[in-house]
Amino acid sequence: MSDTTSAPTTPAQETTRGLGLPQSTALIVGSIIGVGVFTLPASIASFGMIAIVALAIVSIGALALALMFGSLASRIPAAGGPYAYSRHYFGDFAGFTNAWPYWITCWAGNAGIVVGWVLYVDKLFGWDQSNNTLSFAIALVGLWVPAFINLLGLKWMGSFQLWTSIIKFIPLVLVSTLGLAMCFGKGNFPGFNLSTDSFFGALSTAGALVLFSYLGVETASVAAGKIRNPERNVQRATIYGTLACAAVYMLSTIAIFGLVPNDQLQKSGAPFSDAFSVMFGTENAGTVVAAFAVVSGFGALIGWTMICAEMPKAAADDGLFPAFFAKTNKANVPVWGVVFSTILASLATFAAYQGATGVQVFNTLVLLTGVTAAVPYFLSAVAQLYYLLTEGKIVNPKTFARDMVIAILALLFSFWFVYGSGQQATFWAYLMILAGYVVLMALYVGRWRRNNGAVVHT
Repeated sequence: MSDTTSAPTTPAQETTRGLGLPQSTALIVGSIIGVGVFTLPASIASFGMIAIVALAIVSIGALALALMFGSLASRIPAAGGPYAYSRHYFGDFAGFTNAWPYWITCWAGNAGIVVGWVLYVDKLFGWDQSNNTLSFAIALVGLWVPAFINLLGLKWMGSFQLWTSIIKFIPLVLVSTLGLAMCFGKGNFPGFNLSTDSFFGALSTAGALVLFSYLGVETASVAAGKIRNPERNVQRATIYGTLACAAVYMLSTIAIFGLVPNDQLQKSGAPFSDAFSVMFGTENAGTVVAAFAVVSGFGALIGWTMICAEMPKAAADDGLFPAFFAKTNKANVPVWGVVFSTILASLATFAAYQGATGVQVFNTLVLLTGVTAAVPYFLSAVAQLYYLLTEGKIVNPKTFARDMVIAILALLFSFWFVYGSGQQATFWAYLMILAGYVVLMALYVGRWRRNNGAVVHT
């Protein structure tokens, strides 16, 4: 390993500027709770109550990831999060192997979020969800308006995250309390395993779909360069935000399974709207919650658009992504990271809408991002295990056993949701990851030329 990778990327200095703990927690909540939770009950309804078991397991896995990322961030408070951790311990090649699939997760995930967002926009205005041309046009608005907000700077992005996070919790809390109290009287809970798959197969596939709703536990660590006192606030924001999301996910999904008949839920493009209609006995209630879901999805798109730019910028600063990703505007925003990622998300959305609609499109993109997210999660777990088995065992002997269990859970969790994502999603993700090494080769060639043939690869 060369000296250039012996220390992490320089973290943000502790000043009065940047995101504080409330905004950082809002970034976690806003990134995790986008439209995934609002679409999730319909995505997993066909599996039956086994999906609730999958949700519980994924929630435990997400909490393990949150604790692990919090620990890593307190030790390596560098911009880039999972990328920085892998590069710090294993060098440039591991750093790139982490950064490239995570970047794919970001822009492909934005495509998935915007597809779910469109379903609620259609519900809000009573538009035809089967009209792919209209849906794609709405999706472009949902992708590019958040891009422009990000280009205005951190102050605007942080304010939007905080307020949209507050707003989105209103329907979630109502369903998780009032809806939960009503659902058992409705008696609409489905059978345990409605799929034709085995117990483990159904559990794994449902888990892979649920995972998309938890993508974002690492976003505060990725944006560490934009957070005040990252050694402390990244860890706290990650844990607080993930715990809050896990609670509302479990309670609201159980409530909707009991409120809405399963055959209706499987066909629903807006399950929370359907649940509110049942709770309050009027379609108008469903329209109101659609408005909340639209705000929620918009906040998530703003947060993820920032992450789409921050990860490649951190890698570009280290020479492991094309240099143009490191360029910033007057507001210190990585312009090309925002623009290029939004272009790719737009193309992915267009391709996904060809021959499919609604929940089908959403599920396709969800499974793809599950595979690409597994790589940085897995490598982050490996980095944590490496530290624990070397320095960590000596530095913190009292917490060694606990941290080992958490890291192993995160490692196994990463394996599991690649398995659950299925062969097709893994196939396409693998091809896209391999394409990244062509980019890395071109970067190494450029480095070799600039150094007159003298370069050290790590």
